Amino acid sequence: MNTRYVFQPTSVQQLRDHYDLIIVGSGAAGLTSALQAAELGLQPVILEKMPRLGGNSSRASSGMNAAETLVQLQHHIVDSYQDFYQDTWRGGGQQNDPGLLHYFTEHAAAALTWLSAHDINLTDLTWTGAMTVQRTHRPASQAPIGSFLITELLKQIEQAQIPVFTKSVVQKLLMSQQRVTGVRVQIDGTTHQLHSKAVILATGGFGASTALLQKYRPDLVTLATTNQPGTTGDGLQLAQQIGAQLVDMQQVQVHPTVNQEGSHPYLIGEAVRGEGAILVNAQGQRFVNELATRKQVTAAINQLPGKTATLIFDQQVRQRVPAINFYEQIGLVQTGNSWEELAQHYAWPVPTFLQTIATWNQAVTKKQDRQWQRTTGLSVPLTQAPFYAIKVAPAVHYTMGGLAITPQTQVLNQQQQVIPGLFAAGEVTGGLHGNNRLGGNSIAETVVFGRQAAQQVFKYCQHWAKPK
Repeated sequence: MNTRYVFQPTSVQQLRDHYDLIIVGSGAAGLTSALQAAELGLQPVILEKMPRLGGNSSRASSGMNAAETLVQLQHHIVDSYQDFYQDTWRGGGQQNDPGLLHYFTEHAAAALTWLSAHDINLTDLTWTGAMTVQRTHRPASQAPIGSFLITELLKQIEQAQIPVFTKSVVQKLLMSQQRVTGVRVQIDGTTHQLHSKAVILATGGFGASTALLQKYRPDLVTLATTNQPGTTGDGLQLAQQIGAQLVDMQQVQVHPTVNQEGSHPYLIGEAVRGEGAILVNAQGQRFVNELATRKQVTAAINQLPGKTATLIFDQQVRQRVPAINFYEQIGLVQTGNSWEELAQHYAWPVPTFLQTIATWNQAVTKKQDRQWQRTTGLSVPLTQAPFYAIKVAPAVHYTMGGLAITPQTQVLNQQQQVIPGLFAAGEVTGGLHGNNRLGGNSIAETVVFGRQAAQQVFKYCQHWAKPK
């Protein structure tokens, strides 16, 4: 019988006054940096304010982007760092920080190899929006990447005996001689001062902070959010207290396909569209290239009456995206034994909807979508019953803005100078994604820059350990 893995956080009685490295946040960036730091001989500690570990990373669905990988070659896909760069550059409105983007696209394959060396294998591929080739890596089981990755990283954290404290609210970054030297943290109601050689902020974005959205994007405050409740910009505020610079704070991504009919919004992963699903309007007609950028698909849905659409797919798509089983379990999926049955349920004109399906299936067969110029996710026609539909609408999903960092993950102050001892990785940082993040790039970012942060902390500690 399969039993779900449960990680046991460290008891507060084991808290020490000094560590080589303090990591704030337990998402994929925080866990990756802790594991990499331990492998380099450092003694890290992870502080997580929420009772549950994993942050927003645990909710990621599609996969991890990387180019020039062995997995791609095994699937007969020839890719390049340059093409990965160009897709992300175009997808981000050519507003991405070139230095960050070069490092990211040129080190994602190495990050994938590093995961594989830890028996965390992503050997299947899917599509995400605005990618010109399949470079979104996911588990062979096709399970959602987030919970899979967090679970596997926590197993490694446990094996490496890295201390992890939950319900730990970091209140302040400690400074000495203009260097970050630790944190003040409240754990179980008691305040502690923890000292370290460096701090990595891996606290995520601010997509669940009404206050910060009101400040930077008041037009989005009324939208639902896909973010977990702890995603409130804590790391931004901690770093700002010591003069850190913020960039791109107005760049907030709205995800186009979020079911909002129940008590909680549920993101319907981009892999559903990547494997062949289409979107239709209230007349049962397609209205957009479903694998354009999230920004473009969101804009198209927002132009529809009611600002909602319906995701349509068949049994073949469902078999390629196991997350749909979960969507059905919680009541998000409408099923029909025929396309006519689905059309009648949603009151779409049956002839119009059947023509939509026929036109799409012809486009898949010819690998040419004359209507909306979709060029990816044209693998199989929608022909295998039963047939499915999920209502979707846009919701706040990801914040592209955050702390200004160098490609070495060093946090910069208002004068563009490095703040010694302070590093950051993941969604807490800004600049990498420009004005639109491509699906699959966030998980890649956490592993690429989580590793980089730990490596740069190692070098930093070596520097300060040298005799003066």
